[in-house]
Amino acid sequence: MSTMLSYRILNVFTAGDDPFSGNPLCVFDDAQGLTTDQMQSLARQLNLSETTFVSPVDGATAAVRIFTPSFEMPFAGHPTLGTAHVVRELFATGDAVVLRMPAGDIAVRANGDTWTLQANPPTTRDVEASDADLARTVGLSAGTVAAKPLWVSTGVEQLIVPLRSAADVRSAQADPRLLDELGPGAQGESMIYVWAPTGPKTIESRFFFMQGSSVIEDPATGSACANLGGWFRANGHVGIQRRIHQGSAVLRPSVLDLSVDDQGTVFVTGTVREVAAGTFSI
Repeated sequence: MSTMLSYRILNVFTAGDDPFSGNPLCVFDDAQGLTTDQMQSLARQLNLSETTFVSPVDGATAAVRIFTPSFEMPFAGHPTLGTAHVVRELFATGDAVVLRMPAGDIAVRANGDTWTLQANPPTTRDVEASDADLARTVGLSAGTVAAKPLWVSTGVEQLIVPLRSAADVRSAQADPRLLDELGPGAQGESMIYVWAPTGPKTIESRFFFMQGSSVIEDPATGSACANLGGWFRANGHVGIQRRIHQGSAVLRPSVLDLSVDDQGTVFVTGTVREVAAGTFSI
């Protein structure tokens, strides 16, 4: 006897009125009774950046688990915002929800269809690789790294690498062998986020990660945006706001808003748009 599971497809960090902008997400709105293996298989079947599974829980609005096609993540940004959008409707919560994830409870608030998450306090550690090696990992020449790179985590650890110009960001092309050799973050996956300012309050970024033996580029990475906030905080920059453009290289233009308040708390904001709904039989 098959089980019917309802799901929704959303785009997160959308740009203006473009229905095909942002990062796609699938949300299964009732994951009770599903095993970890079933969740992983569903995420692999859908083959989106992430798929989330919602369950009721005491002490928070909902419990959420996040899967890429290959592995489970303790936290990720666009799944947090997109799932909060679904949870608001499912449980009639109003514009404030708390999502329980393996990385901890994440508070999310809405203004219409624009959602803001408050990230966990960031942790940082130094990078062992040289700047020249980091540049080579993303296909760039020595000297393109503009400031000190850091491993940063607000729930998932990623390598944050500032580049000297937006042209360098656009030219980046991660080498799978070198990215794998660079070593994984604390979660066991190799992930690198390159960025450069395009103005006093604007940034262009790209995010590369390993999936099997291949490099995948993410259209919009909320966790890396939060980790960039951690990079700014570690370098003494608080009370700031930045608008980040990502995804043009993979034809999914996306807009992410980052703020770090005067106390160093990191917030990530983006717009969510539901584009499809259906049922899945297993």
